[in-house]
Amino acid sequence: MRLRRTPFYFLRHGQTDWNLENRAQGQTDVPLNAAGLQQAWSACTLIEPLNIQTICSSPLARALTTAQIIGDYISKPVRIVEELAECSWGTKEGETKSTWFSDWKNEREIPSGAEHYSSFLIRALAGINKALEYPGPVLVVAHGGVYWTIQKHTGLGEESDLPNAIPVFHEPIGRKSTLWSASPVSA
Repeated sequence: MRLRRTPFYFLRHGQTDWNLENRAQGQTDVPLNAAGLQQAWSACTLIEPLNIQTICSSPLARALTTAQIIGDYISKPVRIVEELAECSWGTKEGETKSTWFSDWKNEREIPSGAEHYSSFLIRALAGINKALEYPGPVLVVAHGGVYWTIQKHTGLGEESDLPNAIPVFHEPIGRKSTLWSASPVSA
């Protein structure tokens, strides 16, 4: 499966307390903190001039709340795409990320109840592709882990953490290349 060659925007949800503590949130429904709510509101002014036609969101509260704030601001409904949920880390959710995390990513050790890293990437890619079937430009509001899938399928380099609530525009380079460009949206 490949990423649909359609330009789109991606926004990682606003900050949570668990982000600050470097805890694995996974599918635990951790709410935005006060800073995260402010980040969502600040993102609205960056997104407003982009002519977004569709907002697709993870069903988890931290992403959905971020998407709903933006959707209300630009008068666009939010479509929930279940496959955009963060990876399930099973019994490790709520723990700080340590050696277990790299063991999980390298599929050396899978925590009890967790998704396999490779299965998660396939699910997240299906979710992004589903979102990109909607009229564009599309804004995908999801999670840092979901962004790893974008990095993997666009040639954007190693997986890295995307800052909270900063929209990034993604566009394929050329007609046949598998490479993409990514540009943070700024004021």
